[in-house]
Order: sequence, then structure tokens, then C-alpha cells
Amino acid sequence: MSMKSFLADLAWRGLIADQTPGLTDRLAAGPISGYVGFDPTAVSLQVGNLVPIMLLAHLQRAGGRPIVVVGGGTGRIGDPSGKRAERPLLEDVALARNLERQRRQFGRFFRFGDGPTDAIMVDNAEWLVDLNLVTFLRDIGKHFTLSYMLQKESVKGRLESGISFTEFSYMLLQAYDFLQVRRRYECALQMGGSDQWGNITAGIELIRRLDAADAHGLTAPLVTTSSGMKFGKSEGEAVWLDPDLTSPYAFHQFWINTDDHDVGAYLRMFTFLPRDAIDGLMERHDADRGARIPHRALADDVTARVHGAEAAQSAEQAARVLFGELDPRDADAGTWRMLAAELPCAELDLTEPVSAVDLVTGAGLAKSRGEARRLVDQNGVTRNGVPLTLDQETGPADALAGGYIWLRRGKKTDALVVTSGR
Repeated sequence: MSMKSFLADLAWRGLIADQTPGLTDRLAAGPISGYVGFDPTAVSLQVGNLVPIMLLAHLQRAGGRPIVVVGGGTGRIGDPSGKRAERPLLEDVALARNLERQRRQFGRFFRFGDGPTDAIMVDNAEWLVDLNLVTFLRDIGKHFTLSYMLQKESVKGRLESGISFTEFSYMLLQAYDFLQVRRRYECALQMGGSDQWGNITAGIELIRRLDAADAHGLTAPLVTTSSGMKFGKSEGEAVWLDPDLTSPYAFHQFWINTDDHDVGAYLRMFTFLPRDAIDGLMERHDADRGARIPHRALADDVTARVHGAEAAQSAEQAARVLFGELDPRDADAGTWRMLAAELPCAELDLTEPVSAVDLVTGAGLAKSRGEARRLVDQNGVTRNGVPLTLDQETGPADALAGGYIWLRRGKKTDALVVTSGR
């Protein structure tokens, strides 16, 4: 991909909602620096942030320079765009914690350095925190009329429910960000989700008025599922990029569970796979929908980028074990460690082999020895994928990789026994 094909590739991937006139000609003239702002108003980035991240990543692959602007300044206020109510203001300690987590996560997506296409990360606290209010109102505020600001969707959507002057002013601060990033880093392009269009065009107007220079904007559509639901939730909870908040296994499962109607679009949006590879995956899907081939490719690709190839492989193996597609004896220790974070675990001393009844009760799959005996006698429990019988004992030799015994009651109730005394 090159600068000339940058927009065409984004369009094919469904990653363009709006763009400023003249952007095509500007990209044809040569490489450009582009930025996206990320406010640390949450404890971590989540999958909804992947769209603007992918815009920056595609820019770098096309020969442009991505600039990540973390909102150490604007994060103290909060963007009203797409919000129905006022954001709670963050304490400095929470803001600093969120910023540090985000910085680590960005390293998964971009090549940082000093080269012309290497990404850089800057904090808008550098120019916002010590900004003089009177000077800002005189030099910046005078360029924006109330009628202009009230026309922006980020403001219009909040007029009935109420918007504070603090959040109302956010547009001016983001416009000032664009001005500063352009002046400091020769950045002529701001990108983001479609809900940012009003803020982006405000910055373009400010640059035109103060510096008599051209600047450009590009937005991607806000992603929804085929059922019209907001993208990025699993069972009502946000899907985070931080493994302490959403485990790599749960993250992988989120993508595996993508609706058939969405998987093609998500492959285009959230991976770098070329057109022929995605077309091939979808053809295989049409031939065997039950195999969920494109879903697996999507989950493996995104999980590897966010959590690393080893975590993605363990997550894929873990899913195959639980769904009966992989012999548990063939799964590695990393897979069982991952499942130990997902399933109920109990530690048992197996220095001396234990009976089937003691194993089942010790694992918490039965409330009493009598219940455990009935379950095993009725072939209701499997050990490492094989039905457990009453005459079987379990010792260290039965442990899988990493020292785990996998038990399943019925079809869906799983538990792991971590062996001790080895």
C-alpha cells in the first residue's frame, strides 16, 4: 500500500465515513503525518478504540507518520461526543494510571522511533495544562461563534439532557490540539471516529484562520453489529485490551463469537489481510459454515496483535480443548495456565493417588461424596476428556501439561485440579 492507494484501501475496508475535500490530492503529493487523540478516561483501551488505531496503523504501512496524542490534558475534562450524560472527572492518580496503561498498549500496534515513518506519542498536557485562560479565550475562543458550536452533533445531542460549560469547551481544546500538533510536528491530518467530525473540522477551521494553512480530516464509521447493537460489548461488559480486565481467552472468544453477517466486515476492518485472503476465507465459510473458519482467522489475528502470538495460540488451543476439537493431552502448559484463569480451580495433593469420589468432591463438582459417587457411576464426569469410573484412582501420572487434571460434569460444567506433591 502507498499514499496514493491509502484511501482506496480504507474505503474497501469500510473505514471511511467522511473526508475533507482535497485530501486525495494531498496524499498524491507525498507522505503525510496524521494523528488521533485518545483520552485516558477509562482504565484501558477497549475494542472500540481499534478502529482509529487501525487508521493510524494503515497510515504507517502506507508510508505516513502516525502520531498518537494521549489526552493528559483533555482527559481531565472528557469529550461529550456520543455521551448522554456528563463524564465524572478523574483524579490525577487515576488519570496517570490510565495513561500508563494506554502507552503500553499502543506499542503493540505501531513502530515507534526517530525515522520519518516511525510513530511518536505526545501528551496534550504539554500545551493544555498550563494554558492561560484569558489568553486562550482571546486568541482561540474568538474564532468560534456560539451558533457554530451549537451546530456540532457532539453539542446538539446533549442540549436537552444538559451539558456543562466544561464539556461544551472540549471542542475548542481539541481544535487547539490540532493547531499545536500541526505547528510542533508538521501534522496536516486528524483522524478518528465519525462522532469526532465536528471536533476535527473545528481544528481545521482554526488552523485556516490562524496559520492560513490547509489541514485535513478523515473519519471512520462507528461500528455496530448486524443487529444494530454497539460494537465492543460481550455479555454487556466492555471488551478491554488489558489482559487483566479481559483475559486473552475471553478476548479470543469475543471474536470467535462474531455473527456470520459481520465476520467479513470485521476481517476487513480489524486485520491487515489482503482482499484475496479475506475472499478465500469467506468462500471456505460458505462451503462449511459450521467450521467458523473466518471467525477463527479473525480471532487469531486480532488476539496475536493485542496479546502476542503465544497468547493467541494458547487461546485457540484452549477453545479447541473445551469444544472437543483437540485431545487435552496435546495441549501445552500455556493453554492449561490460560484455562486455569477461566475455570474453577482446586489444589489437591496427589502424592498418593486419590479415588474418583475424592477427586470429584475435591474439585467442587459435587457437594457430597454420595452425590459424587452417583455422578461417576452414571458416567456423568469425564477426566481429561475420558469418562471417569469409580474404580479409577488419580495420581501425578494422570496430570496434563503444567500439572493439571481437567474434569467436566455433564456437558458444560468444568473444573481444573492443580496437582501438588509432585
